[in-house]
Amino acid sequence: MPANLPPEYHRIEAELRTARTAEEKIDIFERLIAVIPHHKGTDKLIAMYRQKIAKAREEGERQASTAKHTPTHKIEKTGAGQVVLAGPPNAGKSSLVHALTGVAVEIADYPFTTRSPAPYMMPFENVKVQLVDTPPVTGELMETWFPEMVKMADAVLLVADLSEPDAAGVLDGIIGRLKERKVELVRADTDVPPPYFPFRKRTALAANKIDVEGAAKAYEDLGVRLGGPFERLAVSAASGRGLETLRRAVFGLLRVVRVYSKIPGRKAEKDAPFALRVGSTVMDMAKAVHKDFAEKLQYARVWNASGLDGLRVNRDYVLADEDVVELHI
Repeated sequence: MPANLPPEYHRIEAELRTARTAEEKIDIFERLIAVIPHHKGTDKLIAMYRQKIAKAREEGERQASTAKHTPTHKIEKTGAGQVVLAGPPNAGKSSLVHALTGVAVEIADYPFTTRSPAPYMMPFENVKVQLVDTPPVTGELMETWFPEMVKMADAVLLVADLSEPDAAGVLDGIIGRLKERKVELVRADTDVPPPYFPFRKRTALAANKIDVEGAAKAYEDLGVRLGGPFERLAVSAASGRGLETLRRAVFGLLRVVRVYSKIPGRKAEKDAPFALRVGSTVMDMAKAVHKDFAEKLQYARVWNASGLDGLRVNRDYVLADEDVVELHI
């Protein structure tokens, strides 16, 4: 390894540990070449990175070509977070998605109307949450890709069919099958440490069709018989009953805070908040704004409903929901 490499080189090189795509790797390699001093002692190092760039481009082209011919069930995350719906045939998942998002969704009285996962955006106050409608699942019927999709999501919304006599048993089968695949569904208020994040998913239970005959008793039986400790929400996609409560519960699963950016001398931009995980700091927000802000951040000022009025805070200050933050670099 040549000597006299600047500190910037080592900082950029460390980013390779988290790079996943060919595009990310190419960007890092190009920045490394830009900061390496150009002399005879670094010629081999620069040549090595140029070869890596060429290989990464080939890899990216190969992946793009394969993606055109290979079906994928990966849904790119957008909005404040991603919540995957899970439920048996005819539970009304698609009807709930339509009621919560207002977007046209294919709905029918026969089972298996939904044949592949599809994302929709649910508005909640001034943010949007991504809901992923999925094909029906049971303890016996679950595609191999479904548990992997759940692992990648932020949370799960179980949907029960209150017109089904054995609604609790059906859901218990789904929960058990996911557990076999190392996915544990947990309460909405559960703290999930990072090492367990891919395997424990905060979950709410939407008991749909509360307005059908016999639904009240089925709803009570669900609480008694179902092994999962989830919050039950009585809802009706058809009449709209309980939907606003469900909307708030779905947002709560994400465990995020909405933080508003403020430019010095201007009003806060409250129509497009940053959605950050609970416990995030001023530095986390700076990283979300732009990497240059994180590198050059000196301090921040915070306004909120608790009484802070432009208080100067350091980069380790923990943000609360609806804090207004003014970054100074």
